[in-house]
Amino acid sequence: MSHASVLKAAQMRAAEQAAFDRGVDPYALMECAGKAVAQIIWRAGHRRDLLVLCGPGNNGGDGFVVARLLRERGVPVRVAALSESGTDSARRARAAWDGPVEDVMTTAPATQVVDALFGIGLSRGLDGAVAQRLGALVESAVASYAVDLPSGVGTDCGTLLSDVPRFGVTIALGAWKPAHLLQPAAERCGRLVLAPLHIPLASQVERLVAPGLTVPAVTAHKYSRGLVAVIGGGMAGASLLASEAAARSGAGAVRRLAVDGPAGGLHAIIDRHVAQPEALASELDDQRIAALLVGPGLGLGADARARLEAALESGHPMVIDADALTLLAEEHMPSIPSGAILTPHEGEFGRMFGQLSGSKIDRARAAANRSGAIIVYKGADSVVAAPDGRVAVAVGASSWLSTAGTGDVLAGLAAGRLAVTGDPFRAACQAVWLHGDAARRCRPAFVADDLLDALPAAIAARL
Repeated sequence: MSHASVLKAAQMRAAEQAAFDRGVDPYALMECAGKAVAQIIWRAGHRRDLLVLCGPGNNGGDGFVVARLLRERGVPVRVAALSESGTDSARRARAAWDGPVEDVMTTAPATQVVDALFGIGLSRGLDGAVAQRLGALVESAVASYAVDLPSGVGTDCGTLLSDVPRFGVTIALGAWKPAHLLQPAAERCGRLVLAPLHIPLASQVERLVAPGLTVPAVTAHKYSRGLVAVIGGGMAGASLLASEAAARSGAGAVRRLAVDGPAGGLHAIIDRHVAQPEALASELDDQRIAALLVGPGLGLGADARARLEAALESGHPMVIDADALTLLAEEHMPSIPSGAILTPHEGEFGRMFGQLSGSKIDRARAAANRSGAIIVYKGADSVVAAPDGRVAVAVGASSWLSTAGTGDVLAGLAAGRLAVTGDPFRAACQAVWLHGDAARRCRPAFVADDLLDALPAAIAARL
């Protein structure tokens, strides 16, 4: 299995059942999970006193295993339960714990607390008193851990079903779940750690991982490395930001096809003054163009529509962003070139695809299938989806990215990586990763221009 695999609750349970059908003892799998969680907590907290909160199901059973194994290592452990254990494996785990079991509602706080109340698969929130008690115990602890998921979040959609405290660490069992990566649940998970269960798992959805990039070949020249064309519009700053990002993406050359005159900025960008749609069509006839970006600063008037139409008719691999997405939505999405990369934020996504059902992952997949395009559904939890069902979910984006121009930088990066790789899904994933890593390298309160300076270091780290 890939250590990046993301499974819904039903998929995880099906994988576990398949293992049981092959002869794996369910309790042996619980022991495996508990051992992995205990090892992670031991490394973090060593012998600091620990309170394990156990629920009635298998998540609670995992908690009893964790408590027993850490006590054997000399950790002062207390266990508190909500009720009696309700599954065979959980009852075996509870029986193997020969210490006292306190009541969750009256137990005293501890330096470390473990939430093993419910884990995955909740369909409704916790009782208000239980949620309040969990929050108080987590808040009073120095270190807090959630086993598989914080209790009270929706596994498959990342919603908060009831009040959920923010944990220091969430230890995913076997595979990542959508709630580990999707907001608002992801913010409550804290640091994510994966505890492998060593059973076969399969999923087309993965957590976005750091890409492996390559240096240009010794025989490379600017056109073999990829020529990016950026169609400018009435807002020169947006297309210039995107062009500069493309120039720092690893592509060999960038040509900004602008309605204005030279805009200054990075001297490596070639500015072409093409005010008339006919002149633009002539410029786009260059077969050396490896990727075309349209949208940043394009505008929404008749001239912008003509420029977008010229781009769509050019036949070049495309990234479609910003105003171009709004124009496509107004035209009810005319034919989008196969394999194009679309980069909508929440508002643009809604205008283009309407109110789709399901999680952000589900909605991105449906949009990719409908449009035949690669969808980069932007946000604090960006989702990259391909028409063939592949999905990559980014996590941990800096909240400082919520400033003007950062989307233009991402669009330029996507166009540059498309020119380099020729693979739209791979290019989109690389762009989202590099964009996030560049943000991590910037100081707080950065602006979009600062991302440009951080991109070379982000790329160098992946060579």
